[in-house]
Amino acid sequence: MAINHLAPEQTEQFADNIVGFARALRAAGMPVGPGAVIDAMSALQVIEIGNRADVFTTLEAIFVKRHEHALIFSQAFNLFFRASEEWKHMLDSVPLPDEAKKKPKAGSRRVQEAMSQPRMTETQQHQEQDLRLSVSDKEILQKKDFAQMSAAEIAEALRAIDRMHLPQAELLTRRYLPNPRGLRLDLRRTLRASLRTGGDIIDVRRLGRIEKPAPIVALLDISGSMSEYTRLFLHFLHAITDARKRVSVFLFGTRLTNVSRALRQRDPDEALASCSASVEDWAGGTRISASLHNFNKLWARRVLSQGAIVLLISDGLEREADSKLAFEMDRLHRSCRRLIWLNPLLRFGGFEAKAQGIKMMLPHVDEFRPVHNLSSIQELITTLSRPLPPHHRSLIRSAA
Repeated sequence: MAINHLAPEQTEQFADNIVGFARALRAAGMPVGPGAVIDAMSALQVIEIGNRADVFTTLEAIFVKRHEHALIFSQAFNLFFRASEEWKHMLDSVPLPDEAKKKPKAGSRRVQEAMSQPRMTETQQHQEQDLRLSVSDKEILQKKDFAQMSAAEIAEALRAIDRMHLPQAELLTRRYLPNPRGLRLDLRRTLRASLRTGGDIIDVRRLGRIEKPAPIVALLDISGSMSEYTRLFLHFLHAITDARKRVSVFLFGTRLTNVSRALRQRDPDEALASCSASVEDWAGGTRISASLHNFNKLWARRVLSQGAIVLLISDGLEREADSKLAFEMDRLHRSCRRLIWLNPLLRFGGFEAKAQGIKMMLPHVDEFRPVHNLSSIQELITTLSRPLPPHHRSLIRSAA
């Protein structure tokens, strides 16, 4: 039965439910505006609203604009339809698609809080009070896992990431600039200055090497097992890209995608939306070996030529763990100055490298660190700010 065939009071009730569902999505952290609600009402007029699967697919196509919001929408849809007694006479028992049946872990607390709000029309002042965290809350937030955060806590975590002091590890280049404390004699400027004193060398000019921030190359796993952390990591990489222009970011799941240009946009939401639009394998499988092979073959010489620091952000759960994975990891390790593997699985105290892919990757990294909360990101920033080790150019030539 379509909306046009409903009684006027039923149509009004149906519209109220659509507005309430949109508010719940917005409370859960999804950008849903009035225009999307109008589009949803127009689209529902041409489908069979008694079919639950059709309603789910229609609303998902309108409200979900980014890959990372698909899990939030599916869980919110399931909870809202189950809790809304007014829609039961409009929806039959047709099951949801497989994507909606699964109970996603990512954002589950945000959705539950959005659905359990006593009044969907609470004032903006009350919302702002809820977003303000006390000192003790902020201390707890530092250690809290990203996957367990509420919508307000995620918003506060994003603001905390923007306020972090970003790494500024300096890399000595081969070029020189005038520097009174430099160790190299600037003979040309010294002789030119001596002409003013009749050839007597009074002022000795010196040169010092130019220091530039070391390039950072990030390889971020966006497979389904990493979906709970992808958005926070992208915000962190966007903050680094905004402050340090020598940053390259690649996303990989079943294929490799360069999103460096997309992350250079100033607005973080626009940058993440651009990344989402350019990636086709979001929250899918994982092919680390094939992705590293493509990076080493197509991008390594372009972005690792100046002694870059590589951040490999992945849980290491490779589908095809074989000798090729170890070879590609070794080649990547030899091509960069420092290879840091950031793994959210290290949040578990009893973590052991039992997976075959993790065993093959571990011998080829310089550091193996956890990254699952604000505290771990702050520790990563401290690590990236340390003095850089010497660069073994003989290893780079052998790897190339």
